[in-house]
Amino acid sequence: MKIKQVEELVGITKKNIRFYEEQGLLKVERAENGYREYGLQEIKRLQEIKLLRKLSVSIEDMRQIFKEEKSLKSCLEYQVEEMERQKRNLTRVQRFCEELLDKKTSFQTLQAEQCLEQMEQLEKEGTQFMDIGKTDIQRRKIMGAAIGGGVMLILMGMFIVLMFWGYSVEPIPGGILAFLVALPAAVIIGVIVSIINRVKEIRGGEEDEASKY
Repeated sequence: MKIKQVEELVGITKKNIRFYEEQGLLKVERAENGYREYGLQEIKRLQEIKLLRKLSVSIEDMRQIFKEEKSLKSCLEYQVEEMERQKRNLTRVQRFCEELLDKKTSFQTLQAEQCLEQMEQLEKEGTQFMDIGKTDIQRRKIMGAAIGGGVMLILMGMFIVLMFWGYSVEPIPGGILAFLVALPAAVIIGVIVSIINRVKEIRGGEEDEASKY
C-alpha cells in the first residue's frame, strides 16, 4: 500500500507519517523500486499513534511504550493527573472571569492595572493564564504562505491583463494568445492548490510540536 492510500485510510497526513518514521515510531520497508510499502502492521501502528496522540501522549512516551520500556498504564495515569491539574487551573481562571462579571465590569470601568496585579498574585500561587509572550507559530506560517502565494497570484493576474492589453494594441494569432494566457493561468491554479495543501500541512503538522517532547 502506498503512502497516499495510507493517508486516506488512517487520516494522518503524509508529512506526519514521515515525521513518525523519523522519530522511530514507525518502521517501513521499501519495495524493490525504492518506494515505501505499508502493510497491515504499519496501518495498525499508525492507528495506535493516532489514538495516543489524541490522548496527548508525547512522542517520547510513545517511543518508550513501543519499546516496552514504559507501560500504557503509567502514561495514562500521568495524563489523568495532568488533566486534573489543567482542570484546577481552568477553574481558577474561570473564577477570575466570573468575579469580573459579578462586578458588572465594562470596558470603560475596567481597571487593568488592578486586574493584572491580581493575576500576578494568582500566577505566584500556580495559576497559569495565557502566555502573551508566545508567538502563534501556526498562524504566522499560514499567513506567510497566504502572503507569498497572494503575491504570486497578483503577478500572474497582472501578466494575464498585460497579455490582453497587448493583444488589444497589436493583435496576435489567437492560438499564441491562448498559450501565453494558459501559462500564468496554470501557475495560478498550481499556487492555489499549493496554498491549500500547505495550510492543511501546517494545521496537521507534528513538526512544530516536536520541541515539546
